[in-house]
Amino acid sequence: MDFLRYAFVGAYDVGVIVSHDTDLIPALEAVRDLRLAHVEVAGWGGRSRLQYPNTRLPWHHTLREADSAAVRDDTDYLKGR
Repeated sequence: MDFLRYAFVGAYDVGVIVSHDTDLIPALEAVRDLRLAHVEVAGWGGRSRLQYPNTRLPWHHTLREADSAAVRDDTDYLKGR
């Protein structure tokens, strides 16, 4: 819902969904069809990707283990409570 809501108010120019959940395809298609923003997706390599039926779109960014390690946050947010 946020993907659609923020697109309608012009909160972003490019929306990237990081997921393999095919239930999100209608939201991706709506933003694309209404020309509210450019749509791309990202997900783990070796898994099926989100794409519009009978196409190779939207553009897909493949994530690897090194990508996860590069942004890992090892902060103990409960420490000192």
